[in-house]
Amino acid sequence: MLFAAVERGASPVLSSVTHRSLMRPPSSEHSAVFAVVLFVCLPGDSNPKESSPFINSSDAAAEKSQQYDGKNMALFEEEMDTSPMVSSLLSSLANYSNLPQGSKEHEEAENNEAESARKKPVKAPQLGTLMGVYMPCIQNIFGVILFLRMTWLVGIGGVIGTFIIVFMCCSTTMLTAISMSAIATNGVVPAGGSYYMISRSLGPEFGGAVGICFYLGTTYAGAMYILGAIELLLIYIVPKAAIFPLEGLEGPEAEAALLNNMRVYGTILLTSMSTVVFVGVKYVNKLALVFLACVILSILAVYAGVIKTAVEPPVFPVCVLGNRTLVWKNFDVCAKTIETANATVTTQLWRMFCDSPFLNATCDKYFMSNNVTQIQGIPGITSGILADNLFGNYYEKGDLIARGSMESVEDHDDPLTSANRYVLADITSFFTLLVGIYFPSVTGIMAGSNRSGDLRDAQKSIPIGTIAAITTTSLVYMSSVILFGACIEGVVLRDKFGEGVHGNLVIGTLAWPSPWVIVIGSFFSTCGAGLQSLTGAPRLLQAIAKDGIVPALRIFGHGKANGEPTWSLLLTACICETGILIASLDSVAPILSMFFLMCYMFVNLACAVQTLLRTPNWRPRFKFYHWTLSFLGMSLCLTLMFLCSWYYAIVAMVIAGSIYKYIEFAGAEKEWGDGIRGLSLSAARYALMRLEEGPPHTKNWRPQLLVLVSTDAEQNVEQPRLLSLTNQLKAGKGLTIVGTALEGTYLANHEQAQRAEQALRKLMETEKVKGFCQVTVSSNLRDATSHLLQASGLGGLKHNAVLVSWPRNWKQGDDHQTWRNFIELVRETTTARLALLVPKNISAYPSNGERFTEGHIDVWWIVHDGGMLMLLPFLLRQHKVWRKCKMRIFTVAQMDDNSIQMKKDLTTFLYHLRIDAMVEVVEMHDSDISAYTYEKTLVMEQRSQMLKQINLTKNEREREIQSITDSSRGSIRRKNPAAVTTQLSVTEDPPAAGKEEKPEEEVQLIHDNTTPATPLTPGEEAQSPGEQIQRTWTEKCDGEPAKPLGAVTPEDIKDIFNMKPNQSNVRRMHTALRLNEVILKKSSEAKLVLLNMPGAPRNRTGDENYMEFLEVLTEGLNRVLLVRGGGREVITIYS
Repeated sequence: MLFAAVERGASPVLSSVTHRSLMRPPSSEHSAVFAVVLFVCLPGDSNPKESSPFINSSDAAAEKSQQYDGKNMALFEEEMDTSPMVSSLLSSLANYSNLPQGSKEHEEAENNEAESARKKPVKAPQLGTLMGVYMPCIQNIFGVILFLRMTWLVGIGGVIGTFIIVFMCCSTTMLTAISMSAIATNGVVPAGGSYYMISRSLGPEFGGAVGICFYLGTTYAGAMYILGAIELLLIYIVPKAAIFPLEGLEGPEAEAALLNNMRVYGTILLTSMSTVVFVGVKYVNKLALVFLACVILSILAVYAGVIKTAVEPPVFPVCVLGNRTLVWKNFDVCAKTIETANATVTTQLWRMFCDSPFLNATCDKYFMSNNVTQIQGIPGITSGILADNLFGNYYEKGDLIARGSMESVEDHDDPLTSANRYVLADITSFFTLLVGIYFPSVTGIMAGSNRSGDLRDAQKSIPIGTIAAITTTSLVYMSSVILFGACIEGVVLRDKFGEGVHGNLVIGTLAWPSPWVIVIGSFFSTCGAGLQSLTGAPRLLQAIAKDGIVPALRIFGHGKANGEPTWSLLLTACICETGILIASLDSVAPILSMFFLMCYMFVNLACAVQTLLRTPNWRPRFKFYHWTLSFLGMSLCLTLMFLCSWYYAIVAMVIAGSIYKYIEFAGAEKEWGDGIRGLSLSAARYALMRLEEGPPHTKNWRPQLLVLVSTDAEQNVEQPRLLSLTNQLKAGKGLTIVGTALEGTYLANHEQAQRAEQALRKLMETEKVKGFCQVTVSSNLRDATSHLLQASGLGGLKHNAVLVSWPRNWKQGDDHQTWRNFIELVRETTTARLALLVPKNISAYPSNGERFTEGHIDVWWIVHDGGMLMLLPFLLRQHKVWRKCKMRIFTVAQMDDNSIQMKKDLTTFLYHLRIDAMVEVVEMHDSDISAYTYEKTLVMEQRSQMLKQINLTKNEREREIQSITDSSRGSIRRKNPAAVTTQLSVTEDPPAAGKEEKPEEEVQLIHDNTTPATPLTPGEEAQSPGEQIQRTWTEKCDGEPAKPLGAVTPEDIKDIFNMKPNQSNVRRMHTALRLNEVILKKSSEAKLVLLNMPGAPRNRTGDENYMEFLEVLTEGLNRVLLVRGGGREVITIYS
């Protein structure tokens, strides 16, 4: 029900649209959506519109203000450009005229008002269901196969077998028509037919692939029609017109001559038709009615002939020798001898098999042993011949067409002579061949949808007209199978070219009043169908080319000034010529069957996908469909493809698959709201829900990278080589998220964020990194990076590793926030149990185009971090940049370790991991701490203390004091104070006290202690080792209580120059220097060094020292990748 309240003074646009916009309101039984629409028209006042400084009073604004009345809609004034009023929207819909026949689509209507004013107004579509859909479908479905091969199919396959073939094919097209009707009634379908429906339902990749297949099918259908017309011309109408005469030729020679005739005349006819289409396509459309009349009259003549056989069967005798059918040519009487004037005289038939006309002549042995019988070729519908024709008779090529119910005296040792006198099988026949030959006779169901632009009501006419046409043609085909089997003798049915009935067209012998009705009618209908194919195929190719989804076809989108597809017509003629060169109707038919079946299969798939996805836009007016019917139709199409010809089916699929991949990689990206995108969303949702069920197994672990990059003022990425490294690491095929952080508010920096995202996408495309990009805006970079770390990913598809470059020039400049942010990132990844990869000297890393012809990737395995150090080199070596590099693994042995046994164990471990690498164990003996180590540590601490006292602002001091206070309170709650004092006194014993340092303390910097620095409370002891977060440094660097940083006195500054280095820092510096010395000695020439990365200190007062230790550890190395595991195993020896 429609409620409309139109008050006095309402907007004239809205009041006029109420009767214009609702064209043909949907009936209750066909309505897709029942809705109650309430039009509220606000009354305008009679006062002049007010002049306001906030409302532009220019002409343009005055024009714009006509969309709303007075100040009633002023609230929405600023949205008028993007959100039109309901009245203007309905007005545009009411004035919408369906696009004319051609390749333009409603999405591409970019003509401006001036251009449209110059053009002639498009005449409103006037075609109804009968002339717009039903008749075109009838004309396209009935074709050359019905007239030239239907009787032969019944004779070879039998009535039962042929009926099964017809029923399968007609069921396939009926189910496809149901699916097509649902798609065609789901909104306005512009001209473009099946290609438009498939591409908009399944996406540009499927649409392009199936569209090209449909184009090839239509083109080869033109070749089939031309070959059919030439066969009618040369065999039945003007046999003497053959350039290569068939007289006197036998076997392969006769076959070759016939094929050559087909090639020559087919090429001539193709050239003529192409010229007609090029010069005047309008004449083709005008002649369509004449061609349709020929088809209908021919079919009516056959039915009239069937009725006449019940009363008076026509006289078409067949001459049979023994049980072999004779070619009725060059003889007049079907007898060996005739009695005239009391004398026995030999006939012309005698002379064909004997060497002389006399009775004592030497004759063919089979001829002398068997009688000659004349049988009636068309005994009639009441003769009971149907029982003999129920079952099939399949032949090998060259077999004799014999009548099984007649006796024959044969000598199997006697070779066949005079073979050209008998009717022979010209091809080897089998059931699946019959399917391939017959199926083109049911194609053409898309004719109605192809003319959707000319229909008065496409959503009503297409389903009714198409289904009615398929029902009609199916009944005609099924009845023809039964009637042909009931009226025509079996040997005549199996006689493909009518050689046994004086060279007449077999179906013509049944027609009334004359066989010429069928011959002439079928000749003109096949010529018309060929012209229609040569007219439609180029336009289909032009539509695909204009869509721009296949770059290689863009040239075929151009044509003459009036839009005629000249280049497409030329390509179509060339492809059609390849079908004519095949020259055999029976060989071309299965080829086009493949392409049409593939097209129909995807129409069914499109309907099924849309129905199962239940997308909100799927609201077809045609209600008599179901996804099971679509799947049944799709299954039938696939079955028929392989039944017709399994190798043609594979070739067609390879062609479609190649086009699909080509469009996917090189084609233009289109967003058509297709079902495949919806299917991808549903599949992604399902997969994400499955991933939530639990963490992945170690065997399924792969690096899911969150790559953190920084951008400059122009929003360009500062470290592009970071994405090169990402590409080289992606042999694991995991997730990649490239993120960057911007400082400020989102509202103020929205455009900046979009530019940064575009820059990221462009760089990812350049570096061939497949993944997603994300830009986060926050008040400061530290928070923005933290948000990226926490919020990136979705559900179970989240990152498990972070890739970030080493902060450059962190010692220089006044901005110390960069390295502080870096250390906070290290802490956050540890807390989040994420792996961390930090490439140092990222600018020295290779690009994707470089190749290392030799060299080593060295792994320094100090701490077991879950196997990340083993897995990363393996992934890198999958990439062509690192493929030729060898892998070496170094591990460090302490004083108490057996280095020989360690090497054996590590070799065995790598063998079980299936990783090829050289193994070396490096021994680090005890050594005294050098004066250089003391000095370097002292300089480091002095610099750190000076920076704290000079550069800390008041706010930073307050934040630092608060953080230290909070952490201190937390530690008091967590720890036993007495134990803290005891532990610190043990840790801080200096070497001067005479106590020998333990070897483990030399590598304390990078050793992940699984035992806490202090005794655990009972609550902490309950934690499992896997749940403990790895920390490497103690809570404090010395045993003295920390001073508040707020009070800086001159004495403190004086103490900087009198301070002594902290012994814990001295030991760490010693370890860093020793390790660096060993690494430089062994790996100075390595292409890449992977090294365990120590964790950040818990106490933030040691942050500067932490950076210094890492700097010392990696000093002098060209490419270093610092790796910190995420606390779980990522590699396993088990299968």
